[in-house]
Amino acid sequence: MATLSLKPSQRFRLPDWHTNAQLLSTNAELKRDASHQIRQEARVLRNDTNNQTIWDEHDNRTRLAERVDTVNRWKEMLDKCLTDLDAEIDALTQMKESAEQNLQAKNLPLDVAIECLTLRDSRRDIDVVKDPVEEELHKEVEVIDATKKALQQKISQSFEKLCLLQEVRQQLNSDHRGKVETLDIDRGCLSLNLKSPNISLKINPTRVPDGSSTLQQWDEFSRFNKNRAEAEMKEATELREAIALTIAETNNELEAQRVATEFAFRKRLREMEKAYSELKWQEKNRSLCSLQTLEEIAELQEDIQHLEEDLRRKLLNLKLCHTRLESRTYRPNVELCRDQAQYGLTDEVHQLEATIAALKQKLAQAQDALDALYKHLARLQADIACKANSMLLDTKCMDIRRKLTVPAEKFTPEVDTFTRTTNRTMSPLKSCQLELA
Repeated sequence: MATLSLKPSQRFRLPDWHTNAQLLSTNAELKRDASHQIRQEARVLRNDTNNQTIWDEHDNRTRLAERVDTVNRWKEMLDKCLTDLDAEIDALTQMKESAEQNLQAKNLPLDVAIECLTLRDSRRDIDVVKDPVEEELHKEVEVIDATKKALQQKISQSFEKLCLLQEVRQQLNSDHRGKVETLDIDRGCLSLNLKSPNISLKINPTRVPDGSSTLQQWDEFSRFNKNRAEAEMKEATELREAIALTIAETNNELEAQRVATEFAFRKRLREMEKAYSELKWQEKNRSLCSLQTLEEIAELQEDIQHLEEDLRRKLLNLKLCHTRLESRTYRPNVELCRDQAQYGLTDEVHQLEATIAALKQKLAQAQDALDALYKHLARLQADIACKANSMLLDTKCMDIRRKLTVPAEKFTPEVDTFTRTTNRTMSPLKSCQLELA
């Protein structure tokens, strides 16, 4: 016979069952409400995060665009600054070369002035004077030395300024390259979007790289470079103006001194030509005087010969008297008396001795007069030659100074440097000067 077996499990009451069912229904309702709440919150979060992400991406894209504009604006300013800096460097280099050419050009007037001073040292005797020409030539040398020092100082300043400009240009160029690289990077970042193939997650992208600067430091760095470049360009412009002014002033001073020196030369030459004209006017008288002097010399020489002949004759007469007197000393005894013949011979001896002394004195005076005539004639000829030499030297100096106004390829000396002969037809006055020289 079958039996009912009971499992050894807990038995719940019916109210517990109903309570459990009610609890399950209530829990299900709560879970559904919670799930619904979560779904709503998730939707809100999605909307909020999507909007936030969209706006963040939009804001950052705007910031990137603004940053690109800012960097590009600085790049354009640096471009303009570099262009202006290159132009200023070229202008200052050209001005420096112009100053160097002017400095080199000062060697010619210095050589000419020194050559003129050297030539004028060849003057002789009384013509070696410290005249206004020599003073102006020395002053010209001093002016040239001063102008060369001033130009050399400006050249040194321009060289130093060019070094500073090159340094500033290098710094600006480095800053400009940085701006160009930054623009390429930021424009690349600006062109990226969600569909770009080269986007990926990076390791610690929010890190601050070493050497980073703040926005203020970045702006101050570029502004400092720009302001320094503008300040250096301003100083370079002022230096160029100062160099141009120095070149103009030195050229004007040198030209004024050249005019003053040549005026002194012309004035001195006029004085010498006037003196030469007076000598020319007196030339006939001097020629007549020279002829008379030569005639006087000839007559004096003839008179000297006559004096010497008379002196020889007087010596013979004196010998005769001495012989007579000596012979009469041998008269015997009382015959040795001082008679009229004895007194006459004695008087004749004294007279002859006085005559011989007078003739000797006159002969010495005649020799002295002859020597004086020769010396005076030589002095006249030396004075004429000296004046002619001085005029020729100053004429040569004026010819050399033509180098200062005539181009080198067109310059032809009018007076040969070594033989001092003319290379063209000269005035009768200058021809006469050369003949006298």
